[in-house]
Amino acid sequence: MRGRAGIYLAALGGGFCSLGLEMATSRLLNNYFGSSQIVWAVLIGLILVYLTVGNYLGGRLADRAPGASRLYALLFWSGMGVGLVPFASRPLLSLGQDALERYSAGLLAGSVVGVMGLVAVPMVLLGTISPFATRLAVRSLGSSGRSAGGVYALSTVGSLLGTWITSLALVPLLGTRVTFLVLALPLVGGGLAGMRRERSLHFGHSVLVVALLALAVLWPGGTVKPVPDMIHERESPYNYIQVVERGQTRTLYLNEGQGVHSVYHPNMVLTGSVWDLFLVAPLFGAPNYSAGDVDSLCLIGLAAGTIAKQYSQVYGPIPIDGVEIDPEIIAVGRQYFDMNEPNLNPVAMDGRYFLAHAQREYDVIVVDAYRPPYIPPQLTTVEFFRLAEARLSERGVVAINVGRSLRDDELVRALASTMGEVFPSVYVVDLPASSAGLSNSMVVGTRQATRYEDFAANVAALSDPRLVEVGQRVLSHVRAHVEEGLVLTDDRAPVEELIHQLILDYLLAPEG
Repeated sequence: MRGRAGIYLAALGGGFCSLGLEMATSRLLNNYFGSSQIVWAVLIGLILVYLTVGNYLGGRLADRAPGASRLYALLFWSGMGVGLVPFASRPLLSLGQDALERYSAGLLAGSVVGVMGLVAVPMVLLGTISPFATRLAVRSLGSSGRSAGGVYALSTVGSLLGTWITSLALVPLLGTRVTFLVLALPLVGGGLAGMRRERSLHFGHSVLVVALLALAVLWPGGTVKPVPDMIHERESPYNYIQVVERGQTRTLYLNEGQGVHSVYHPNMVLTGSVWDLFLVAPLFGAPNYSAGDVDSLCLIGLAAGTIAKQYSQVYGPIPIDGVEIDPEIIAVGRQYFDMNEPNLNPVAMDGRYFLAHAQREYDVIVVDAYRPPYIPPQLTTVEFFRLAEARLSERGVVAINVGRSLRDDELVRALASTMGEVFPSVYVVDLPASSAGLSNSMVVGTRQATRYEDFAANVAALSDPRLVEVGQRVLSHVRAHVEEGLVLTDDRAPVEELIHQLILDYLLAPEG
């Protein structure tokens, strides 16, 4: 019975660690490359390939040389492979970070392939466990179906537990690096215990375990992805969070760290970036609109509170509902970005769900919910903008932040065209492109029909010097949207595909 119990426990542990390894690897890649559909497609596709190869090899090996000692050896070696992944992958991930900063497609692809190659060995070994355990569990032809069903049922239960426990508990509480080691422990420990019972344990196995533990202790840990001047990092169920401080300026980076999500300087209101544009979004709403007419703001994508702080300082202590899906980011905003305005109500919730259940009207709804360079598709559709329009006051506006390049503004046109299905007037404000050729646009939809001349007159009547500065900066970059573009709906919103094309276009653009 002890032998059969060990076989079934091996199946359970193999399933747990195979899906746990997949979830841990996804976070490892997410911290450096983001979590787009491309990353997930590569990850899931290759994991399935590795498991398929493992299933095939495990079945053949079990028929040729069935024996519990070999099953436990497979457990042991797969655990050693899992434990080595975070150490061996760090140089490759550093190359990937450099590739993102340099926009080098070849180097980026090479680093992703390298990391997935490291995962191949333990994942193939994990794939061998279920067919091998099935072969050992079968005692007679008449019970083979029951034995096989029991093994694969336990393996599936293990996979379910591995998915939930790894993503919802291990990574947030322990971090990615330690999660790999925790996943390795039951495999290595179970393998050692089984080999000892089968009298196949050798001194070399113990030496390897000691070496892995020594590596875990002696290898510099703590920092998941070191960057200069970082003062805080944390992994949440949603994001990898970094805070960088240079001089008196603090900056919030998430996941791959290529986009700035919030910036804070104790003595500055304007940032010189896209956040400033949202300050003049209300002026598109109606003729004779002044700063005093702004009485409320809903901010979807609060991050660490840059826009909320700007609105509070320019428009006064108006009620602000700041929606941020990740409560850990809200905590970071309060601790490191002085996001403690008494008029700000931070809400940890999905933005669309919040709007669907909001009980008040807003003069301004701002959508800045990026996971660079991606926008959540559910915040880009006709149905979403109809929901937002229903929450606007009579002269209210909706403003959304959209990325673009010098050569490709298709996403901007798609968002503007989609908003044009709901709002009578839609405007696009283009920020000048950066030296890298990438930039942002603010797309504004108004509940009332308006003209560019109304906005210009509202800017001319401003008295607050900060609004005057932004208004004058914006005037020459405003255009009313009249082009036709793809209209996004809940049924079809290929936002990621549009962004992939933008990135590919940019990477393949001839220099100069």
